[in-house]
Amino acid sequence: MDNKEQLSEEEVKSQTEQQNGEEQNSQTENVDMNEDESEREEKNTSTDDIDKESETKEELDPLAKAEAEIEYLKDKYLRSVAEFDNYRKRTMKEKSELILNGSERTITAILPIVDDMERAMANADKADDIKTFKEGMELIYQKFQKSLESLGLKKIETDGTDFDTDFHEAIAMVPGMGDEKKGKILDCVQTGYKLNDKVIRHAKVAIGQ
Repeated sequence: MDNKEQLSEEEVKSQTEQQNGEEQNSQTENVDMNEDESEREEKNTSTDDIDKESETKEELDPLAKAEAEIEYLKDKYLRSVAEFDNYRKRTMKEKSELILNGSERTITAILPIVDDMERAMANADKADDIKTFKEGMELIYQKFQKSLESLGLKKIETDGTDFDTDFHEAIAMVPGMGDEKKGKILDCVQTGYKLNDKVIRHAKVAIGQ
């Protein structure tokens, strides 16, 4: 009986140790599982934080890009306005200088004619021959015409030409002139002029009907 009791006690002890070992292993497994779950939670938390940061950056980047584009367009607009203003001022200055220089050129060309006219009038009372005086005036007139031509002024031709509304203005219609004179210029009442091929005054004419 003593041996049986001793065996049973040893068996109980062995069973008890085995149960304790299993409990310890179970506790160890639970601890490991808990640690794994906490690590997973920490990893998930850190991943979520990274995703939130990246989302925030993505939200901020378009805004920064838009602000940079607005700043660029604003600078480009201001530069364009400044360049246009400088161009406008430069153009106005060049136009003023052109008008001024054009007037100066015209006056410079006419001044010698004015001098001739003054001399002719000063000597008119002393002239005994009307024919000589008339020839002198014709020379002054021809000189004046050449000066005007040098400035780009030309007469509009009317002698024996067809009536053209681009250059002529009909102020009289003469009937019964026959087919040959129909639509032809018969007389020029006022001379027309072109300045550099631009009509500045139409010739006033009478035409056959």
